Amino acid sequence: MEQLSIKELLDLNQTIAAELFEGKTYPWEVLPEIGSFIVKLGNTLSEEEYDKIGENVWIAKSAKVAPTAFINGPVIIGKNTEVRHCAFVRGNALVGEGCVIGNSVELKNVVIFNSVQVPHYNYVGDSVLGYKSHMGAGSITSNVKSDKTLVVVKGKDQHIETGLKKFGAMLGNYVEVGCNSVLNPGTVIGCHSNIYPVSCVRGVVPSDSIYKSQDNIVVKK
Repeated sequence: MEQLSIKELLDLNQTIAAELFEGKTYPWEVLPEIGSFIVKLGNTLSEEEYDKIGENVWIAKSAKVAPTAFINGPVIIGKNTEVRHCAFVRGNALVGEGCVIGNSVELKNVVIFNSVQVPHYNYVGDSVLGYKSHMGAGSITSNVKSDKTLVVVKGKDQHIETGLKKFGAMLGNYVEVGCNSVLNPGTVIGCHSNIYPVSCVRGVVPSDSIYKSQDNIVVKK
């Protein structure tokens, strides 16, 4: 399904991880490779622009990291990004430039494009967040199915088996996720779409849509 492809969802000019997506069709295909890619890329970063802190942790000199934040590698924190009080970066996290990782936010196995905001009490795991996407306070990605079976991306006319047990959400560019929403395993949200607060989302939300409920997804006017 073309609407789920990397080229339709993501602006690869807005991440230093563009190479990670090369040769792949769908964005979730990068999930098993994030950690090793960060180590490879980190070792090429300019020492004038990035500090290496501990094992496989690279933080841009222009980034602001609260002393109470916990950061475990492999991790890259991009330029002019802010990591706030009590953020928990568990590892395998590539965070772009000009991002906000807020208070008590937990990240694990993610690629976060430039100018993304994850500012308050969010959990983002096994996910890709496109350029200028935003997760409202308390919104989370649920990355493992309750029955522990492999995740299937379910579109309107086609199902795609991912072969992945852990898969949170793929957010296209400029996606807005409302407060306290849950993005269930295998959720894919197209560019410029909005999710109503307190939503329980699963499957595919087309681009330029407003998600009000599972049975009420309308096209933006």
